[in-house]
Amino acid sequence: MTYWTAFGSHGSPHLLSVLRIVTAFLFMAHGTAKLFGFPVASGPHALLSLAGIAGMLEFVGGMFVLVGLFTRPVAFVLSGLMAVAYFLAHAPRGFWPIENRGELAALYCFVFLYLAAAGAGPWSLDALWRRDKTTKASASA
Repeated sequence: MTYWTAFGSHGSPHLLSVLRIVTAFLFMAHGTAKLFGFPVASGPHALLSLAGIAGMLEFVGGMFVLVGLFTRPVAFVLSGLMAVAYFLAHAPRGFWPIENRGELAALYCFVFLYLAAAGAGPWSLDALWRRDKTTKASASA
């Protein structure tokens, strides 16, 4: 077994958790910017506006994904949010993502879609909850 094969088989689950955590942390900054004007001033937006709803989903959904709680359904919703953002805000500006500045929305869309399929990884509340349920079920058997 080569080094890369061993690294891939042992490191992949943990790197999935790292991808989830880093993505969520960066994503939450878009929500805080829209809702609180922090760390950059792009808000605050009215909560019931399109940008306000997007900001709430980015912030609250990002927190859920960050800690790995209900990761699959939340990531699926966030993937859809980014698809809508791409087609509403970016695609009308041009065909190519580099031209319409939509590469980040497209990347978030597909990373969240991957997380919806792959799950949160071992460093998550989802994994902790699953382990706890398994332990209780085997103890009562």
